[in-house]
Amino acid sequence: MTKDDCIFCKLANGVFPTNSIYEDDKFNVILDNGPATKGHALILPKEHADDLFELPDDTAAEAFKLAKKLGKHIMETFGADGLNVVQNNGEAAGQTVRHFHLHLIPRYNNDGQKIQWEPTSPSSEELVKIKEELTK
Repeated sequence: MTKDDCIFCKLANGVFPTNSIYEDDKFNVILDNGPATKGHALILPKEHADDLFELPDDTAAEAFKLAKKLGKHIMETFGADGLNVVQNNGEAAGQTVRHFHLHLIPRYNNDGQKIQWEPTSPSSEELVKIKEELTK
């Protein structure tokens, strides 16, 4: 099912033209119009899911298989030194379009991009407490 008001549904299903680099019956992979680096692509499922938590398990597995295949191809084609596979869920995590998608961002030494966070320093006791909460 697609959503009429979802721009990524429209892009994934060919309603609007894209720079598609791969397409099959479940996915369309397009170049990002505001790329972080050369070769930055988006893996878009053709069926709508707001985020990872709504995505069917089999679609999630296929998306990551596709990320592995196309990520390798992008890196080899452009001689990238690394690759970020980025997926955000919710506004607080940086999700700006409510349609599950994966970013494939080739990385080049000294490309000036930052996809990282500031590590915190929890105590051993705090980590044990968190572990206990998560393993109840």
